[in-house]
Amino acid sequence: MSRENILHRVRTALGRSAGQPAAEPPPPRIVVPVVEIEARIASMRTRVEALAGKTMRAPSPEAACALVAAELDGRTAVASNAPFLAECGIAALPGVQSGITDREELRQACAVADVGITSADYALADTGTLVMIASPAEARLVSLLPPAHIAVVPSGRILTGLDELFAVVPQPAEVTSSMVLITGPSRTADIEQFLVRGVHGPGAIAVVIVG
Repeated sequence: MSRENILHRVRTALGRSAGQPAAEPPPPRIVVPVVEIEARIASMRTRVEALAGKTMRAPSPEAACALVAAELDGRTAVASNAPFLAECGIAALPGVQSGITDREELRQACAVADVGITSADYALADTGTLVMIASPAEARLVSLLPPAHIAVVPSGRILTGLDELFAVVPQPAEVTSSMVLITGPSRTADIEQFLVRGVHGPGAIAVVIVG
């Protein structure tokens, strides 16, 4: 069948004629449900833990710092330059490197660190997803290269889901080179479907929700 015959059949099925311009796309149908903050937090924790992640709740930045210190338990870590981590005192914990701005230095530090510590720009309650918008404050390497990841997230950043995320950040490409969505520890399965964690990123993830 010739190319023109195929295109003719497609146009006929769509009710269009040759040369007719395509119709304008419909407006995006974004629906943001109204969900109380405690319900968002509960959903976030349930979803993260269902994916073999760990969640903790801290009433204050100081309490979050204590939880992270206990979670590290002497392990080495690299913390991102997120202001919220400094506010919590996490960047100043023993064994934690932070304030690195040189890309190669950061790569070397993350390659040998036991844990990467970040905040998150947003979190999605319906899937337990962390939203990481790449920036000098939140370099991608910190959440991707070390074998374990701890994310410290203010409760006010927990959104209901993707619709609310794209209502808040409608054009991610205008503000960042990369927006990474992290849902649970890294996992993959070969053709025989044997699940393996930690192949393409951290094999363990812990989320500390603050407030």
